[in-house]
Amino acid sequence: MAGRTADDFDATLKRMLGGDEDAFRTVFRAMNPTLVRYLSALVGSADAEDVASETWAQVCRDLPKFRGDGDGFRGWVTTIGRHRAMDHLRALRVRPQAVATDAVLTERAAPDEADTQALIAISTDAAMELIRALPQEQAEAVLLRVVMGLDAKSAGRVLGKRPGAVRTAAYRGLQTLAATVQPGDERQERPAAEPVSDIFRPLIAEEVT
Repeated sequence: MAGRTADDFDATLKRMLGGDEDAFRTVFRAMNPTLVRYLSALVGSADAEDVASETWAQVCRDLPKFRGDGDGFRGWVTTIGRHRAMDHLRALRVRPQAVATDAVLTERAAPDEADTQALIAISTDAAMELIRALPQEQAEAVLLRVVMGLDAKSAGRVLGKRPGAVRTAAYRGLQTLAATVQPGDERQERPAAEPVSDIFRPLIAEEVT
């Protein structure tokens, strides 16, 4: 999250941690849609709202324990959400879907659009097929880095992995997507769109810096 937007979120978070209820509502409105999209990729859209509600309930209970800035808070909430999702799946005795839905692929809370454009440039059916084909570790690393907008360190905390391992998984997933998508796979209604492989290159480069 860049510049002014990150500063604003940090300031709102500070007010929230001080007990400002309006600030909490602002943080909730900013984060919940993206959280639900991420959870949809794990538990399916039918259960994502319920898991998100459980997540926010725990956030409210544990909020006095939190220490950190906006990036840390996003990672903390995502970690709680993932734990609640895994509990939900264990109760159902099913594996996480790790499949990006249309909403997951076409929206992101962070203001920068380069990575979002890369995903929008792929038709929904093709994108879902590609994400399904990725190993689960790569799929979730891409979701955390691209959809949730977490840095490698925060994503690593969510997954219980080192930042380098997350970068590697995201790199491999993005590289697979970039190599697989051909110009003919791009949406016809977006004739001016950059070739998908070209849009993915900055994301791939970011994972190795």
